[in-house]
Amino acid sequence: MLPAIVWLDRRMHRLTRGRYGLPDLGGLPNLMLTVPGRKSGRPRSTPLLCVPHQGRFLIAGSNWGQPREPMWVGNLEAAGAGELRFKGRTSRFTARPLTGADRAAAWQTMNATWPNYAKYEQRTQRPIKVFELTPTP
Repeated sequence: MLPAIVWLDRRMHRLTRGRYGLPDLGGLPNLMLTVPGRKSGRPRSTPLLCVPHQGRFLIAGSNWGQPREPMWVGNLEAAGAGELRFKGRTSRFTARPLTGADRAAAWQTMNATWPNYAKYEQRTQRPIKVFELTPTP
């Protein structure tokens, strides 16, 4: 079912020119993340749930609590920057992986927006990586 959800979400983003994604139907913030593939160098776009926070965006490599982290995590770690589309507006960004107290604080903020993050964490043995995306002018 998960691939179908991602497919539908990508379709909605494409049809609405990035103004709406599937999570919007539930009132949840989301963005389209585009980073170069770490092997191919080609742009790879992924719709993600996000948490706008203090002019930045928090995202998690939860993959719905699956055993493997999503491919975009490795691409983002390799690139450190990319492009995001939020509510139809596109901007460049730099990414910072969050660890320690920064990650813990972000995780609390993210769980306040989407409590299922805690369920995802319980389902998997791996640590779920959290990133802060800072739009650049």
